[in-house]
Amino acid sequence: MSVRPWRDIERRKCRQIMVGDVPVGGDAPITVQTMTNTPTSDAKATIDQIRACEEVGADIIRVSCPDVESTSAFGLIAKAAHVPLVADIHFHYKRALEAADAGAACLRINPGNIGSSARVAEVVRAAKANGCAIRIGVNAGSLEKDLLEKYGEPCPEALVESALDHIKLLQDHDFHEFKVAVKASDVFLAVAAYHALAETVDCPLHLGITEAGGLIGGTVKSSIGMGSLLWAGIGDTIRVSLSAEPMEEVKVGFEMLKALGLRTRGVRVVSCPSCARQGFDVIRTVETLEKRLEHIKTPMSLSVLGCVVNGPGEARETDIGLTGGGKGKHMVYLSGVTDHHVESEDMVDHIVSLVEKKAAEIEAGISEAA
Repeated sequence: MSVRPWRDIERRKCRQIMVGDVPVGGDAPITVQTMTNTPTSDAKATIDQIRACEEVGADIIRVSCPDVESTSAFGLIAKAAHVPLVADIHFHYKRALEAADAGAACLRINPGNIGSSARVAEVVRAAKANGCAIRIGVNAGSLEKDLLEKYGEPCPEALVESALDHIKLLQDHDFHEFKVAVKASDVFLAVAAYHALAETVDCPLHLGITEAGGLIGGTVKSSIGMGSLLWAGIGDTIRVSLSAEPMEEVKVGFEMLKALGLRTRGVRVVSCPSCARQGFDVIRTVETLEKRLEHIKTPMSLSVLGCVVNGPGEARETDIGLTGGGKGKHMVYLSGVTDHHVESEDMVDHIVSLVEKKAAEIEAGISEAA
């Protein structure tokens, strides 16, 4: 394949930290995060939701710890999780101490909200003793009063200044295992703040467009904001904030990274929007295939095109291709080459079988190479 320099993304250079056993920053893959929405005090419900998030590929999962009942359950939850957990702490520093002792891999805090320097020092000591990282979470909706008075409204300068103030609080206590987010629900504000912060600090950056909205609106908004940052090489870990189940956040996050060629996981589907030329119901076929192929973790590509206008061209670029034909017979492509026909009634089962077989072949090849 020819070199395509116009597709290259040069990631911002930054130092690396560890969140549990997951590296963040440096040359590590960009991680995908989400957050549970079950009551943390209900350990079983929270563990079940974590399992579902792990199944769709979540690298790191955040769990809110608003009260002592939550941190009491956190230890059991952390032991059951297969990925590192971030304890979400806002105002009460003791919740941070309890979560660190209970197995949190990272504490999400605003050091300025914790209280006195002595309390920040206690949180830092607990983090160091338990090998916790810290995520500084600056949000346009909860900026400090003095910054709002200084700037008049949330703006990129205010977000960055807040982040730098919080960073200094940690560095004053000789703590450097931190990552930073400067989130806003306004796409322009968030993107400008992240660009400014990226030029100022060398720590990993956690990307997010906060309170982005529902599944469709929030996906679009997040993709515009986070996508532009990722394309510019900014961002080391991401969370897509949606008013939807956390598993959907993970799926959208991976789709975003796949579209930019920054991560590969599962089947990347190339499909047409359908029209009167279609030889089969493209929309329903793609919906069914996406659901039935969710269990595939091996990176590969599948094209599903309703007719022969663009079908052959797209199929040449994918591992497996399907192009609609006449009289209920459709062409199947393997590695970009026409291979055989399939009848409409057998089409979905046949494509699923081909994808599963291809995934097994790829995995076997990886194992042999290792």
